[in-house]
Amino acid sequence: MSPSLRIGMLAPPWLPVPPIGYGGTETVIDSLARGLNAAGHHVVLYTTGDSTCTVERRFAFAASPGIDVGGSAVELHHVIRAYDELTDVDVIHDHTAVGPLYSVGRAAVPVVTTNHNPFADPFGTAFRALRGAVPVIAISAHHANSAVGIRVAAVIHHGVDPAEFPVGAGSGGYALFLGRMSPDKGAHRAVVAAKAAGVRLLLAGRLRTESELRYFDEEVRPFLDDEASFLGEIDQETKLELLGGAVCLLNPIAWDEPFGMVMIEAFACGTPVVALRAGSSPEIVEDGVTGLLCDEPAGLVAALGEAGALDRAACRRAAEGRFSASRMVADHVALYESLVADHRAASAG
Repeated sequence: MSPSLRIGMLAPPWLPVPPIGYGGTETVIDSLARGLNAAGHHVVLYTTGDSTCTVERRFAFAASPGIDVGGSAVELHHVIRAYDELTDVDVIHDHTAVGPLYSVGRAAVPVVTTNHNPFADPFGTAFRALRGAVPVIAISAHHANSAVGIRVAAVIHHGVDPAEFPVGAGSGGYALFLGRMSPDKGAHRAVVAAKAAGVRLLLAGRLRTESELRYFDEEVRPFLDDEASFLGEIDQETKLELLGGAVCLLNPIAWDEPFGMVMIEAFACGTPVVALRAGSSPEIVEDGVTGLLCDEPAGLVAALGEAGALDRAACRRAAEGRFSASRMVADHVALYESLVADHRAASAG
């Protein structure tokens, strides 16, 4: 067995880890940090004081300020304090936007970063500016292929701990949409498709910003009724109940989504995914096995009628194998160990 590592994990400052409601990045960080600890490594998570992730935690802000409140000054304060304090670790895994650039020439240990956003600008600007000084993890092969002018050190899919996801029978008689209220996530496409298919639809997700409220009021709210209901932003327990009861997760995205955490959460509950063929969805959904992929929104109508015939056990197996937290942890540890070994060899030479 390889010797254990001390791993500094730097989360963005905007939300606690794990998040109370919506927060895909923070959910992944929580799962990874706990999984690394369970595998015998020691994680020091630099986050906010209201975080509850069950590893050693340090923080600059007693409470998370909310998404992007305070802008770059808040994130820089958080990052600078983190690098001042994370001097007693073997490697730092940075999930922030500005931290990797700040770390160059300052960090005494190797640093690796995961890009949870598209590699297109404005995010791509910062990664190109690194010029390879900090290894970059992409979260899908599709994501990595979009990293023009950016060297990707590894592709590591997200994972979930199946033990935390009860398997449901899909007996609720509804399709489920989970996501931010924004055009790229496609709540309006979900409503149109479900109504055309005669399938009851439940929608849940974040509705906070001005643009989200405007989109919801103009494109979604007018079509809501007894057969298409919006539940608002839900907690983890409610999400698991809804996923387990759903005939399928309806995920009609229309953008190059780097991963799509909600799809593997659905698999863990035994729930197949009906999605548009966009972004990483063809990499995650095995068409005809764990879900159905459609080239056009019109195809979602027929797919909604067919999803109930898919094998829910196959979906669960995908979560227990390809998309398990243990696989995610092992992939990260292999990369950390390589970086630490290279750093020690360079320091000795």
